[in-house]
Amino acid sequence: MLSQLYIQNIAVIREASIDFTGGLNVFTGETGAGKSILIGAINGVLGGRISRDLIRTGETKGAVSALFTEIPEEKGRLFEELGYPIDEEGNLLISRTFSAEGKSSCKVNGRPATLQLLRELSSQLLRIHGQHDNSQLFSPEFHMEFIDRYGDLVECRENYGRLFVQMQELEKQRKALEMDEGEKARRLDLLQYQIDEIEEAQLQPGEEEELLALRRRLQNAARIIEGLTQSQELLEGGEEFDGAVSILEELSGQLAFLSAYIEETGEMGEKVQGMAYELQEYARDLREFFSQMDVDPAQAQEVEERLDYIRKLERKYGGSYEEIQRFYEKACKELENISFSQERIQQIEHQLVQVRQQATECAQELSAKRMASGKEFARKVCEELQFLNMPSVRLEVSNKSHALSKIGLDALEFLISTNPGEPPKPMAKIASGGELSRIMLAIQNVLAQKDQVDTMIFDEIDTGVSGGTAKKIGLKLRQVSDNRQVLCVTHLAQIAAFAHTHLLIEKQVVGERTETKIHSL
Repeated sequence: MLSQLYIQNIAVIREASIDFTGGLNVFTGETGAGKSILIGAINGVLGGRISRDLIRTGETKGAVSALFTEIPEEKGRLFEELGYPIDEEGNLLISRTFSAEGKSSCKVNGRPATLQLLRELSSQLLRIHGQHDNSQLFSPEFHMEFIDRYGDLVECRENYGRLFVQMQELEKQRKALEMDEGEKARRLDLLQYQIDEIEEAQLQPGEEEELLALRRRLQNAARIIEGLTQSQELLEGGEEFDGAVSILEELSGQLAFLSAYIEETGEMGEKVQGMAYELQEYARDLREFFSQMDVDPAQAQEVEERLDYIRKLERKYGGSYEEIQRFYEKACKELENISFSQERIQQIEHQLVQVRQQATECAQELSAKRMASGKEFARKVCEELQFLNMPSVRLEVSNKSHALSKIGLDALEFLISTNPGEPPKPMAKIASGGELSRIMLAIQNVLAQKDQVDTMIFDEIDTGVSGGTAKKIGLKLRQVSDNRQVLCVTHLAQIAAFAHTHLLIEKQVVGERTETKIHSL
């Protein structure tokens, strides 16, 4: 259960630490005091969206942390599989900080975590129902979601969804191959031309880089030749001076002479002679480079033409050798597919028949389970509603089957009758605001029996009700809290009277700033 909530610099809350108990915890207070901010803070610490505008004015960041205790063993094992085990006492501390720049960071038991992980954890820890959720009752899409959740049909629905996506992909492939003969001929001609052009080019990996280097040498041939000539003269000497090789050989001879008198100079002479040999190798290399510098104007023209041709191909098929090759391989595959399109269409149709049959069978199985689940779900919701002062209510599940779609064969919708003798009709045409609140409370209670969440949060579940009905809602919330923690924001004394823990939310002016304070009554 949620044992403690700590909030800092969120909206009008400067700092608050709230202790919760098991059973029914109720928030009351004037409109605008900050009750829903608490619910928003809980939602935020568990991965929900929090606007940067909620950071308290004048502050650079806000923070929320939630301490969950008495976590059951099976959920503890699940959290451990996610990489975030509970501590030795069975606790889980989730914290999240928010900056005025819109950034946030999350931690679970002191370890960094992602928003996606927080949302996954929250689905196991608690469920929040707010006023806006009542609008879901007007959407048949959510009706099917309720039934699938109640019947544990999510996995079955996902299995069908994978088959449906596979079927769509096969149909897309078939459609791409089913072109008219004129279009087919034009496409074949274009593909063949592109393939031939790339093949005739005989491109080589790294060829463009080599050509660019060769072009640089050819463009600077005069300077290169001059540099080679001067380098060779410095090594081998010219008509009026000795080169480095001759100087080193002379030095080596002098050191060899001195070795008869100074032993250490012998080793020095050998090393100098080695340097002379090495410089002779360099001189030979320079002569080889010089011999290769036969500048042919025709070669320069050929290099330019080849580079222009490569760049033309790059403009048409990709900006590099690798991209051109990928285009070539793709074109070859498409050419093959179109050339043998009839055979490929037959293969796809054969696969499509098999996949469509599997999808249809899966959809039919899903539909049968939905109807069984829907019937049981409607019966349990009606039982809840009878307790909530709607004794004559009838809830039915309408199903208008249609062709296979991403959700199956079904178009489910709840139909309701709140008065004797009236046929069931869509929610939007029958239910009032107060009735919607009770219907959603009943649905959440029935779903909670399946979800097995430890904490349920209701934000103003009493909208549109009063008197005896409010008392019944209070009794139901108290009853639900017998085996799970319930947090509830309410304006009604009839509901607040049933609380195990009653928290008053009120605004106070401290200095020149407004702050929200929380008091346990």
